[in-house]
Amino acid sequence: MSLNLTTEWDKVFPKSDKVDHKKVTFKNHFGIELAADMYTPKAASGKLPAIAVAGPYGAVKEQSSGLYAQEMAERGFVAIAFDPSYTGESGGEPRYVTSWDLNVEDYQAAIDFLSNEPNVDADKISIIGVCGWGGVALQTACLDTRIKATICSTMYDMPRVARNGYFDADNNAEARQKAKEAMNAQRTEDYKNGELKLAGGVVDPLPEDAPKFLQDYHTYYKTPRGYHARSLNSNGGWAMTGNISLANTTAFTNSNEIKNAVLIIHGEKAHSRYLGEDAFAAMTGYEFATHHAPAPYEGNAPVGPTKVGNKELLIIEGASHCDLYDQKDIIPFNKIETFIKENF
Repeated sequence: MSLNLTTEWDKVFPKSDKVDHKKVTFKNHFGIELAADMYTPKAASGKLPAIAVAGPYGAVKEQSSGLYAQEMAERGFVAIAFDPSYTGESGGEPRYVTSWDLNVEDYQAAIDFLSNEPNVDADKISIIGVCGWGGVALQTACLDTRIKATICSTMYDMPRVARNGYFDADNNAEARQKAKEAMNAQRTEDYKNGELKLAGGVVDPLPEDAPKFLQDYHTYYKTPRGYHARSLNSNGGWAMTGNISLANTTAFTNSNEIKNAVLIIHGEKAHSRYLGEDAFAAMTGYEFATHHAPAPYEGNAPVGPTKVGNKELLIIEGASHCDLYDQKDIIPFNKIETFIKENF
């Protein structure tokens, strides 16, 4: 079945006059056709370095990933922002289901596609993942040796959150048992009803006692700043039973064996900061001077860069999680460009 792709510009960010844009499609190894926006520098010639971008988890390519891709195209890259399987304009039925393994395959399929584009230098392909897809990007780097540099921006370890809750608050057998019972009861209901019940996107209206990070999500996904009609987070959300697959996954397998470059970026005030810090430590063996239990807005790494070989953790002073979605004066694009080019 062919995909129904929009032809008008329907992004949440303005179109650049420095790049050419077109829709492209490609299939992953499960036969699912993926939709992507391709951004190419105007008047470019010869073979160019390339980047595949995805995320955040539950977003679409018309949101943050497209902004990143367009910005990198302005800097001389062929860049694609793609919708993952079962979401956005990409194929796959039923809709709005998730699998960490399939997400990694989507990235690898994007690399397959770029490697065979006539205007791409197949030896200079990198990936960028935002939020939950920052974690997927790191997992892909554990497996795909074609990637020259991996950028994980404001990243989540989605399997860890699915198993343990935010800040590991539910990291105990009793809490996990209750979660499993609820999800499996929902499977029974979904089968009976012949459809998957959605968990709901970002809550709206916000409760008065909503934590700061939920307020930040609302400000992005539920306002003109970032709302999009195809975005799961802006609307009905993922299937309620999706956490079963995530909780059954261990992320970042053998990340300490990644040979190519990795840059993990977080805001100083990001609630997700502990996830990136722990992933960096596991990947590099780095030991922070202090190690706090996961807690919002309290990190272990100093502001600025922490480097171990060709791996780097960068903490952006004063920035929140969602600042790195679309705030171009905060997202360190100069650093991202330099880091990638230094590691070709």
